[in-house]
Amino acid sequence: MTNRLAIFDCDGTLVDGQANVCLAMERCFGEAGLPLPTREQSRRIVGLSMVEAMQALLPEGAPDQHFALADGYKRHFHRMRAEGLVAEPLYDGIIDLLQALDEGGWLLGVATGKSDRGLILCLEHHGLRGRFVTLQTADRHPSKPHPSMIEQAMADAGAAPGTTLMIGDTSYDMVMAKAAGVTAIGVSWGYHSAAELEAAGADYIADTPADIAGFVKALQ
Repeated sequence: MTNRLAIFDCDGTLVDGQANVCLAMERCFGEAGLPLPTREQSRRIVGLSMVEAMQALLPEGAPDQHFALADGYKRHFHRMRAEGLVAEPLYDGIIDLLQALDEGGWLLGVATGKSDRGLILCLEHHGLRGRFVTLQTADRHPSKPHPSMIEQAMADAGAAPGTTLMIGDTSYDMVMAKAAGVTAIGVSWGYHSAAELEAAGADYIADTPADIAGFVKALQ
């Protein structure tokens, strides 16, 4: 029997970390003497691995500049965390959704552009680390929308594409899901619009976590 697996993106899906991302971007670009990205520009790249995010924000830059900016972002983010400036609140209804999925026999996973360290700190802060059987991050995979994260998550959980969901807030998550052959659920409370999620291949758009619970119950 193949296990059922629900994979979540983190920022913009489980937690709202946009203020952290925007501030760290502003700090690393300012340190490099570059024009600061707008908050909207920074929101748009949430979900990508950091080097790819810098490529999107500074397309005219050289590869070594993108790597330097990525390192600067990580350094500033760690400093912000040490200063107590990092806030990653859970979206309303997420705990109830995770509980409903768990009670329905679904295994849970995460596929995120965060680092291993950043993801673990976030999950531990909310007491959620033990709920997930597989954690996939940018430290060990190509950037979204490459399907590597989902493929490894399925291997870890003993799941197949036909019994796997990818739940995320960006077009990168939806394209990644389609590339892996799994069901793509877009959430409208994150960083890309519902129209963008649909254009990227979302099979279903949820406006609240309770919508996802209802969708999954209908699958059973």
